[in-house]
Amino acid sequence: MVRRHELTDAQWRKIKPLLPGNGRPGGQWADHRRVINGVLFRARTGVPRPDLPERYGPGQTVYERHRRWSADGTWKALLQELQIEADAGNPDGALARQVSRQEWAVTIDSTSCRAHQHAAGAPRKPPADHPQKGAERVRAEGREALGRSRGGLTGKVHLLSDDRARPLHWLTSPGQRGDSPMFAPVLDGLRIRRRGPGRPRSRPDRVRGDKAYSSRDNRAYLRQRGIKATIAQPDDQRAHRKKRGRSGGRPPAFDRARYRRRNAVERCVNKWKQFRAVATRYDKRDHIFNGTLTVTAVVIWLRDTVQEPSETP
Repeated sequence: MVRRHELTDAQWRKIKPLLPGNGRPGGQWADHRRVINGVLFRARTGVPRPDLPERYGPGQTVYERHRRWSADGTWKALLQELQIEADAGNPDGALARQVSRQEWAVTIDSTSCRAHQHAAGAPRKPPADHPQKGAERVRAEGREALGRSRGGLTGKVHLLSDDRARPLHWLTSPGQRGDSPMFAPVLDGLRIRRRGPGRPRSRPDRVRGDKAYSSRDNRAYLRQRGIKATIAQPDDQRAHRKKRGRSGGRPPAFDRARYRRRNAVERCVNKWKQFRAVATRYDKRDHIFNGTLTVTAVVIWLRDTVQEPSETP
């Protein structure tokens, strides 16, 4: 019997071939489906792992599987496979049809995630299997992507979504980090791999964003890459340009009809934050929190792409 917050039979059949197989004798995995359901139950409810229902097995097993797959990229590879299938024109997908019939537009925004007190206090020395060790990451993103903002200890998720409110790519940062400086790094990380030969799809036709992303550097970055911009201009920038007269130049192009579709990223955030472990961060390590974001993004994609069999009378 499939309970709430668990994978359906159709969703399980979709991802089962993409999961790693058992290792050598003596290192057999516990049942993948049971453990993944435990990870999803914890992500949806925010319950501490020792308090997981017994039907999911030992809480330590659920934690270790989630930690390991967050570090070695298994969750990320699973999400990439779902995106590849959608881009390849699978009948259940929409990314390829969206690209072929009209322009490929993505929307960028950020959302803050309040950190629970359990998310603080991670040891300064990263673990041995940390995917990105070194001082460069610490200087660039802050220690474990946590920082102080008006809401207290928070982290921030800078994300790109498609028009079907599905997360494509994201980066995490401390809560006090501004949106505009993360514009180029987030777009640079967009990679939709192809089925077969060919470079990954990394240059959308259009990017939508709110006033926080309206800057000369961001618009110049988009022009350099040949990407059209639908970014609202704040009142102070508009007034400053008019004050300069002719030297202020022409106003940037802005299409109100296209801008209305920016709500796709807001709907994507709403879907994501239905998972309480995303709305409130409980993970101490940034790469484990990114694993939580990834496994919940996999669920969002599965719900959109997997057709459940209809009940026959």
